[in-house]
Amino acid sequence: MTRRDLVASAPLPALTGDEMQRVGALLYRWTGMIFGANKRYYIERRIGARMVRAGFEDVQGYLGFAETDGPEREALINAFTINETYFYREDHQLAALAREILPALARERRPGDLIRIWSMPCSTGEEAYSIAIWLLEHWPLVDAYNIEIVGSDLDTAAIQLARAGRYGTRALARLPKDVVDRYFEPEHGHRRKIIDDLRESVRFVPANIVDRTTLTGLGRFDVILCRNLLIYFDDESRLLAAANLFESLNPGGFVCLGHSESMARITDRFAMARLENAIVYRRP
Repeated sequence: MTRRDLVASAPLPALTGDEMQRVGALLYRWTGMIFGANKRYYIERRIGARMVRAGFEDVQGYLGFAETDGPEREALINAFTINETYFYREDHQLAALAREILPALARERRPGDLIRIWSMPCSTGEEAYSIAIWLLEHWPLVDAYNIEIVGSDLDTAAIQLARAGRYGTRALARLPKDVVDRYFEPEHGHRRKIIDDLRESVRFVPANIVDRTTLTGLGRFDVILCRNLLIYFDDESRLLAAANLFESLNPGGFVCLGHSESMARITDRFAMARLENAIVYRRP
């Protein structure tokens, strides 16, 4: 029997109330996300899998190990992150980026100037690569400026997959066939690999929006797409994330959130702007 078989067949640990609280507190401290008792099965399944892989039978012993061992803490965080995404997700914001946001920035720049775009969380790469593809397809001035796209995520395993750039039919389903043919090479079965020129044009790095120390090396950006992340935070974590987003923006820069998220409910530091295709927030 393989280690994968052992993990799949391992019984779920029955976490006590104190253990549930400890898991929730650790994950909140590390990620800013809330995992409460209503997610007991989700928590027990992932804790159980990590316990088998790390060779622990006692929950408290395992959690103590995860607190002190960096690689295991990273693996546990990866196990709890959510990577549900696909190409051209919420494409109305991509339309706003090409039609209004970048033209507004370009009016204040000279040809050849740097424009920095940050996709966070980028999941397994679809979010960041979607920006690159959309601009190549829809912004006529894309080659006139030095566009730098950075994708980041808390999940280091997702970052590795993003760098590899291999995708199945579900991830590609919303892309027009001619776009798939132009930017993706066929592989085994129905899988595709993003072409090298495009893959090498996006830089992927691990980063944690509630941990400023992981963000300082990234510098400041002109546009940040931070979509469908803040919904997993409580008010305190949202305020911290908003402060970090503000500090990561150049003056006049734009933030795009998910369709159900509102910066106005979190902080008044940003100015809301209603564009034709989206509501965005600017650093004054």
